[in-house]
Amino acid sequence: MAYSFFDNAQESIQLPMQDAIVEYHPTFLNTDKANDLFTYLHKTVPWQQDQITVYGKTYMQPRLTALYAINKNPYKYSNIRMYPHEFPAILMDVLDSVNKISKEQFTTCLVNLYRDGQDSNGWHADDEKELGPDPIIASLSLGEARWFHLKHKTNPSLKYKLKLTSGSLLLMKEGSQKNWLHQLPKSKRFTEPRINLTFRKIL
Repeated sequence: MAYSFFDNAQESIQLPMQDAIVEYHPTFLNTDKANDLFTYLHKTVPWQQDQITVYGKTYMQPRLTALYAINKNPYKYSNIRMYPHEFPAILMDVLDSVNKISKEQFTTCLVNLYRDGQDSNGWHADDEKELGPDPIIASLSLGEARWFHLKHKTNPSLKYKLKLTSGSLLLMKEGSQKNWLHQLPKSKRFTEPRINLTFRKIL
């Protein structure tokens, strides 16, 4: 039986952001389903930690990652080239639900494990060439809630932050990668792990 992930996804909030369309679905997964999916992924994903190069400096990426795809297309960012694993059945169910709510046809899922508040992801945009001219990203959060920051690329006075709770889905649509940067900053306040699934289309 397919595991339905779409029960509460109709609740959505459009964030008041200039030059971008961003939607937040706080109850995409209910608590039980979010917990089950977190436990499954935490135990079964073949996590890896790569060296990353940013602004000429190379260091160990402050999180663990894995890549899944319905095709064999690799994904390259910050001098890392990742080759995908096949989607397991449970992630295919999630992909189908994310595609349905977003009206997109995502091909690839980059999974991130933030082990605690010391793991992070600095300011960036998901705007690699293979994602196309105006990428759309769907981000599903599981585990500990963390603050997510956004800032406009050319107008530094435009900033936004929200806490991404377990089971929530953030749809970063048109303009979000062209015109905005985002980050998940470090914080000693957070001591539990968080898993983030970011769905994208690799051309």
